Amino acid sequence: MQPGVLFASLLSRLTKRYFWISLLFWLVMVAPAQAALILRVAVQDGASQIKVGSSTKAAIRDGSGRNLGELSANSSGSAQFRSGKVAIGRWAANQIWIEPTGNGYVWIGDRWYRGRTLVIPEKGGLTAVNYVDIEQYLYSVLGAEMSGNWPLEALKAQAVAARSYAIHERLKSETDLYDVDDTQSSQVYKGLQTESSGTYSAVDATAGQVLTYNGQIILAVFHSASGGHTENVEDVWTEPLPYLRGVPDFDQGAPVYQWKENFSRAQISSKISGVGNVISMKPERTTAYGSVLRMKVVGDGGSRVMTGADLRRVLSLRSTRFTVIPQYAGGSAKNSGQAPTSFQVAGKGFGHGVGMSQWGAYNLARQGYGYQQILLHYYRGAALARIAVQ
Repeated sequence: MQPGVLFASLLSRLTKRYFWISLLFWLVMVAPAQAALILRVAVQDGASQIKVGSSTKAAIRDGSGRNLGELSANSSGSAQFRSGKVAIGRWAANQIWIEPTGNGYVWIGDRWYRGRTLVIPEKGGLTAVNYVDIEQYLYSVLGAEMSGNWPLEALKAQAVAARSYAIHERLKSETDLYDVDDTQSSQVYKGLQTESSGTYSAVDATAGQVLTYNGQIILAVFHSASGGHTENVEDVWTEPLPYLRGVPDFDQGAPVYQWKENFSRAQISSKISGVGNVISMKPERTTAYGSVLRMKVVGDGGSRVMTGADLRRVLSLRSTRFTVIPQYAGGSAKNSGQAPTSFQVAGKGFGHGVGMSQWGAYNLARQGYGYQQILLHYYRGAALARIAVQ
């Protein structure tokens, strides 16, 4: 069955099942936002010094809000960790705020950001936290996680997923210092650098919209491409969640749909410790969709069982959905009775494979599907709602 036909069938069932739930949440929670929802983003962590500045005149305050002085427009300084405090020029305090006037931007490290900056001493160094309106935060995240030139419906799906993820993390944050960081371990965030007209349009068109399940904002994780089918969350992490189920993906034709990596025997043996020279690599357990959960690695000095995630990390692979093909003398993949001379890793997809596939969203949007349809396919049983900030 062609992808378009398969999705139409799936969509018909999904639409009938979830339309009234989605509508109920939408009507109950459609109240417009009353105020900005501020997100705390760790931009630098544990640094000995951090370059900071402002595009407009900025107030410098301590943790209690007491005014210490001001930075002139388009100037910068170096925040340093000194005797357990933050020091910027002649100012020093237990923590320092940099608050631009007007519509100014803050400089942190090597780029501009919206909002304001808090610099705090932590773990023998400094952490710089960007306090920013979540909608303005998303202007950047969309351009860092997707391209602002992608189809608008795919960008809108990404906006809702990223907003839901950020608020979910904010609600369960285990630190008092920040809600998310700016890397792939949370969501990639690069300030003004990745904003564009496409990201503005997608964020503004979906302002305040989130995904919920049983009235709670969901963990709306996403990835680049799954390689044909997304994963059940408990096969990748631990906790089963009813809305993160494996579904057919529509990422065919993506640059990362299929890939290959080649390693000489010496290269792969140097990356996998404890077995000597690698002789064979065979999966002991895979998911229903072909991702490696456990792989037995045998060498001339011993053997060990590794998780697919660990192998992905040490071999720098795009995903855990791969097979390992030994290569023998003469370039043959057929066992000649000798130890292999190299190994080819043939894989599919990019990322953990759970939740929304970004390339799947791209292809579906190009086929004419709307962002609501895309989201309800990848997040099973979820409903669209709009947050009201009090």
